[in-house]
Amino acid sequence: MTIQLPARSFRTSEYEKGLVLVVAATLAWSASGVYTRLLTTDIWTAIAWRSLFGGLFLLIPSFFLEGGFSRRQWSSVFHPSGLAMIACQTFSQACFIGALYMTTVANVTMIYATAPFMAALFGWAILKERVPRRTLVAGGVSLLGVAVIVASSVGGGTGFGDLLALGMTASFALIIIIPRIDRSVPSLPPTIVSGFLTFVIFAPFGSAGSLDAHNWLVLAAFGATNFSLALVLFLAGAKRMPPADAALIGAMEIVLTPFWVWLFFSERPPVATFFGGAIIFVTVVCHTVFDLRSSRSSLGKSWQNGN
Repeated sequence: MTIQLPARSFRTSEYEKGLVLVVAATLAWSASGVYTRLLTTDIWTAIAWRSLFGGLFLLIPSFFLEGGFSRRQWSSVFHPSGLAMIACQTFSQACFIGALYMTTVANVTMIYATAPFMAALFGWAILKERVPRRTLVAGGVSLLGVAVIVASSVGGGTGFGDLLALGMTASFALIIIIPRIDRSVPSLPPTIVSGFLTFVIFAPFGSAGSLDAHNWLVLAAFGATNFSLALVLFLAGAKRMPPADAALIGAMEIVLTPFWVWLFFSERPPVATFFGGAIIFVTVVCHTVFDLRSSRSSLGKSWQNGN
């Protein structure tokens, strides 16, 4: 007699593991504003050393993930798609820290939340992918929220920081698209190389004399958790659950990142950021929930057809 265990028990266990991992990754990502406000170094030093520590700490899991530390994996970074990934990640890292230094954390977070919609636009323009009507509508509404935030910054001294946040968002959207152009491009090697490259580019402009024990500790923690640990946790968790679930959990970062800075540093964003941010947050959550329901409905239909 053969005992057949319920198929859903393993799936539920894996889903719960994925849930914990993605939540942990989201919490690590949401600490970016806190790390930045703790730093007392200049922008160039922060960009350079945060990236270096991130690249160094990411070397450790690279020995065990995505096939290990193989020659084939690392040679792929010299292919056109790998070089494009490195360029986008280097630009994104620099814009990310620059934006956090030059505008409010809430502005950066809300603008960055539009990355999935910008990626859909790039997918349509570059890959000729069909974009669902709901995504087009959601993207348009989100851009309206961004316009509200950026318009309020004109003349307020944070406009350039908002532009850097837009640059970061656009480059990250390209990072999402590149693996769909060339599926042989791994995630970790280009990220590690971009961390080292960012350090090489920006370290000469920084001030090594500003790196006291406090800044060393904050930059090391910033690179270790927000740069490397968060990425590893998310990659490990996302493969254990539907993409829409992971995206919905990741949307918590939109609220948590400015919340921590408000809680610990009393950084209150402009009123327009609340309005624009509310538009973006509601749009992202509604779009993700719709995707989640659609994916579960499709899964249910396929399960019924299979039985």
